[in-house]
Amino acid sequence: MNYKIFFLFGLLACWQPIAAQHTAHSFYATMALIDAEELQEEHPQDITILAKRRNEAAVFLTEKASHQLHKKVLAHGPGYIFQPSQDAAISALHQAPTVTSKKMPLPFSITEDATVLQALNSINADNIENHIKELENYGTRYHTTNSARRSAEELKDKWEAMAAQYDRTDVRVRLVTHTNTPMPSVVMTIEGAVSPNDYVIVGGHLDSTSSQGNNNAPGADDDASGIATITEAARALFEIGFQPEKTIEVMAYAAEEIGLVGSAEIAKSYRNNNVNVVAVGQFDMTNYNGSTEDIYFIEDNTDPELNSFFKSLIGHYNQTGEHALTYSTSVCNYGCSDHASWHREGYRASFPFEASFSNSNPRIHTASDTFDLSGTATHAAKFAKLCAEFLIEVAKNQAVLSVPDFEKEGYQLFVQAQNLHYKALQTASPIDQISLKDVSGKSVLIKNKLAFSGNFSISNLPTGVYIATITTENKRQLSKKMVIR
Repeated sequence: MNYKIFFLFGLLACWQPIAAQHTAHSFYATMALIDAEELQEEHPQDITILAKRRNEAAVFLTEKASHQLHKKVLAHGPGYIFQPSQDAAISALHQAPTVTSKKMPLPFSITEDATVLQALNSINADNIENHIKELENYGTRYHTTNSARRSAEELKDKWEAMAAQYDRTDVRVRLVTHTNTPMPSVVMTIEGAVSPNDYVIVGGHLDSTSSQGNNNAPGADDDASGIATITEAARALFEIGFQPEKTIEVMAYAAEEIGLVGSAEIAKSYRNNNVNVVAVGQFDMTNYNGSTEDIYFIEDNTDPELNSFFKSLIGHYNQTGEHALTYSTSVCNYGCSDHASWHREGYRASFPFEASFSNSNPRIHTASDTFDLSGTATHAAKFAKLCAEFLIEVAKNQAVLSVPDFEKEGYQLFVQAQNLHYKALQTASPIDQISLKDVSGKSVLIKNKLAFSGNFSISNLPTGVYIATITTENKRQLSKKMVIR
């Protein structure tokens, strides 16, 4: 059988003509098949299913249908991915997410306790509150409006002024223009001092929408809160003088609410240009405290290993005291926020969210999404702390040496008979500490004051891959990957 002919026949079998009643405000998209079919059943005049494949559909829908999707089917995000044409929508059904060789091998390590504590103590909830109100006061940031463009231009000014306040000559801010929206995205780049071609990204979307009329879309929680959160995290890093070794980018995406337009174009451009994006954190809605736990990690369209690392950050830095955080997990939906754009391009992305998906802010996408109905900014400040922890730990230089390079530095470290053996060679400084972390970055063993040579038991550790770090008496650190069998 000619499988190409069979595939074409199958595609034509589920093809439907575009409904004549669709208006100039209609557009193409891909979305979850179950959501498309539910919309079609309830609003047949506003959506046409063009093609189906597995659990996805290519559709042609009206703006009214997009609001009904949120109102009746979903609770957050557009729930679809914008496509520029009918051909693009149908082709997207057959494009698997990119698997890129540029993913940095995990694990990341957690070592920067003193720097992180400084940053956590610098996070100011009042700054977040004031910034949310600034963005809310535009009245709308719907992507086609003049106020949306103005919000992007003035955010660029705000970020540039913040960098200048702390005399950060390593910072530049740019507007990114897009093909499918007149609204620009805003990107702040903090150049890495050691590995400038490795990128750590945090972002949220700047635009807003409302089913009650897009001229009244304050978007305080969705997503002024996320923009204010990542801005405050960056400001805290500036305040403590943090100099990243990898390049950090802070992004305010355009036109997320109409199908992830800004982030999709940026992520695709980065992949096409082979940009090594180490990890991406998405901050979309951070200020509505609707659930028992503080933070919920979205498990679909995200990277499990990166999610695990975020949880390890909380386990290490936020167990008790004034910076304590709790967390759980939830699931989102098809294309619910900009993390899905990076995930589709093969980059590691994580999405810490304000509540369980079913208990998130019920006022989003309405004229009632205002700061005064979300409480104080103390909830968002917790996300700013997590964001700062993530940036500090991932943007440092992950110096994991090979065995020959490790020994060239004057140290031997190996496993034999369920013991870890260590030795500082003749010209090397004595060993003050050896620590082991598992693949999630969790500390599993620490031994202090070890001097020049010896061994200790690791029989209680499960088999697996670990990062062993030697700290010398002169505070130098050397790490290597080890396998315990």
